[in-house]
Amino acid sequence: MKNFWVILTISLMLLVGKANADVRFGVSAALTQIEADGSETEGGEKNNGSASNDTIIPSVFLEIAGERFSLGLDYIPLDADVSSKTKKRTDTETSVTGTTTTTSTTRNQSAQAELSDHITLYATMMLTDSIYLKGGMAQVSLTTEESLATGSKYGNVDIDAILYGIGRTDGNSRLELVFTDYDDFSLTSSVARTGVTTNNKISADLDTLALRYSYAF
Repeated sequence: MKNFWVILTISLMLLVGKANADVRFGVSAALTQIEADGSETEGGEKNNGSASNDTIIPSVFLEIAGERFSLGLDYIPLDADVSSKTKKRTDTETSVTGTTTTTSTTRNQSAQAELSDHITLYATMMLTDSIYLKGGMAQVSLTTEESLATGSKYGNVDIDAILYGIGRTDGNSRLELVFTDYDDFSLTSSVARTGVTTNNKISADLDTLALRYSYAF
């Protein structure tokens, strides 16, 4: 479905651009701060946590531009980790048997998440000859990469977002500050071997703030 919308949007942009406006493409590099807050519910126990990462993210874009307005499609070809490091936790469970013997079980848990296939449909409006406002919609795939002692997996999810920002253009160069607010999401784990759903669940909210330099050809 994502590829369908990409092809459709590019086709419309090219058709409109040939008739009414300039078609241009470009490259960008964004110093991006990724912030995530969420919780994990496991066996009735809820744990809250947060993750962050600062990274440089490149992208390519195609747009049609009129005198005051432009419409564009931006694609990030690389993946980005949500956290700057893998989250690890050691859980110890203690149980008492029918006798008075006490046993302990140690379980090592680790988790990481990765963003990929980020696509943005955006529009800009010039306020002055050099200053513009930017807004749009985005979609990204979030892939979980966990190693849980239970053998369960949380899987992946596509997340929608809205973005807005302000920028300055000088000839072919642009510098902009953009905030992207992603929809809240939740995932329920299942055991990989059987596909049986468990009661474990994660819920999270993801935001990014990017200082972005672009060059349009």
